[in-house]
Amino acid sequence: MQFSVGVEYAFHSLFYLVGLPRGKVVGIRDLARINQLTETYLSKVFTKLRKAGLVRSVPGASGGYELARTAETITFWEVVEAVEGTSHFFQCAEIRRDNVLVEDPSCYNDSCPCLIKVVLWEAEEKLRDHLKTKTLQWLYDSVSGDFTPDRKAAIARWFGAS
Repeated sequence: MQFSVGVEYAFHSLFYLVGLPRGKVVGIRDLARINQLTETYLSKVFTKLRKAGLVRSVPGASGGYELARTAETITFWEVVEAVEGTSHFFQCAEIRRDNVLVEDPSCYNDSCPCLIKVVLWEAEEKLRDHLKTKTLQWLYDSVSGDFTPDRKAAIARWFGAS
């Protein structure tokens, strides 16, 4: 299993929105420059985050993005799901029904699910449950405490915070 690079782009960009002063927004251009990303792709990622209700777009010349909810309520899973979609990671095509060695393919129904699918969906559920325990605020608190005073000052200057 592999998440797209869009998931990484989302997390690293959202990180900077967590620490913003209230009412301050950041544009895609700035977020792309900070992380050395392409503006076009990051814009597509933020469109998905906006549609999922995780960020809010503020229009205008000095517009940009801000978190739509508090960082304490936005889970890692929500970010992953916003970028990757809601489909299961494993897509069972039920090829066992067409297996030439099966004598009675009619026995493969909802009462006899594909065991491979069952195991992989259980594993996905464990991953989902774990990612629901981590929030953007947890990430910010875990990482920003390690910032040196110079780095904190640089971040504040970048975003025009005091």
